[in-house]
Amino acid sequence: MKKTLLLIAFVCIVLGVNAQQKPTDLDKSPMDMSYWPANYPILKLNGKVKDAPTARIIYSRQQKNNRTIFDGIVKYNEMWRLGANEATEIEFFKNVKIGNKAIEKGRYTLYCLPAADKWTIVVSNDNYSWGNYSYDIKKDVTRADAKVEKNPDVVENFTIYFEETKTGANLIMLWDDVKATLPISLAATPAK
Repeated sequence: MKKTLLLIAFVCIVLGVNAQQKPTDLDKSPMDMSYWPANYPILKLNGKVKDAPTARIIYSRQQKNNRTIFDGIVKYNEMWRLGANEATEIEFFKNVKIGNKAIEKGRYTLYCLPAADKWTIVVSNDNYSWGNYSYDIKKDVTRADAKVEKNPDVVENFTIYFEETKTGANLIMLWDDVKATLPISLAATPAK
């Protein structure tokens, strides 16, 4: 009898706790993830890779929704979290080089100072930030310029992905009619 009462009490507590928890609404800017190499989880599942990926990026995909994006909701020369919600995170599983700076493997936050002709991408040690509200220049690891060009197609949802090159990969950022490209190469020697 005691076991039955304890079981009933336990079930009531669990059901009571679950009844109080509500799922979140669908976010207007859903979180997404891209890998270098592309489709790394599928490649690993199919036994086509044995090593860790070089990098992955986690970001939220803002929508255009008939708005003016650049120098509109994303102001030129003002810090942008490079997406929506939490600041964009990039994790390197190998040492890489961005611009002339060697970056040690690890997790970083990306910010952006957009302009019409170039974007300055900021790699920061300030991880787990929501937006750019707590941005601290003292935590910058490096800054590098990303080439900006007009994209022939209008992209509704902000998109980031890696495009492999002979020396590494380009981090491609697309939104509206803009394409920004940040070259990343594998570091020949360990970062210091």
